[in-house]
Amino acid sequence: MKRSEINKAILYARKVLADNNFHLPPLAFFSKQEWIKRKEEQRIAIQNGMGWDVTDYGQGRFDEFGLCAFTLRNGNIDKGKSHIPYSEKILVMKPGQRLPLHMHITKVEDIINRGLGTLVVQVYNSIDEYTVDYESDVEIYCDAVKYRVKPGELLEFKPGQSITITPGLYHKFWAKKEDGVLICGEISSVNDDNVDNRHVENITRFVEIEEDEEPIGL
Repeated sequence: MKRSEINKAILYARKVLADNNFHLPPLAFFSKQEWIKRKEEQRIAIQNGMGWDVTDYGQGRFDEFGLCAFTLRNGNIDKGKSHIPYSEKILVMKPGQRLPLHMHITKVEDIINRGLGTLVVQVYNSIDEYTVDYESDVEIYCDAVKYRVKPGELLEFKPGQSITITPGLYHKFWAKKEDGVLICGEISSVNDDNVDNRHVENITRFVEIEEDEEPIGL
């Protein structure tokens, strides 16, 4: 993925959030030079993976299949390195843009429609870490109310509504194309995408970056 594409995604997300009165912390605007200068001060943020997270999953079609998130706070799976046991992200999703089908081994998360468009979610049980159960009904919680849904049923969430994703529950979600851009929140236990994610699609979570211009955020 080109650095210029990543920069463009960050600028777009900053504008959408600012236009909707969602205020990011100062580190969302640090330049590369400022990150270097503040390396020790921001040690915990760097260590725990806070900051911008942009990927096209190696598919080269970011507007359809990609992620632009900002990790506002995060602990560390190594509890000796962290003072908090939780994580929070904000995602800006373009109309129709989706994340891949995946599940988590340990992470519990609430996926929340924070504003603007419609959040669409599909869920499936898992047979094992790499095998999706496409047959059995799924038990879920939406805003603390328990439901039973069909595997792959399209679940729509308007602003303020949410779904709880438990470990072992395969899920994918996107911004409903007809309803425009979506601001999506995630509140969870500690997040570590290096070890906790399982995907069934042939994707690359952390892509190689072609440095065609200077980064505007890390």
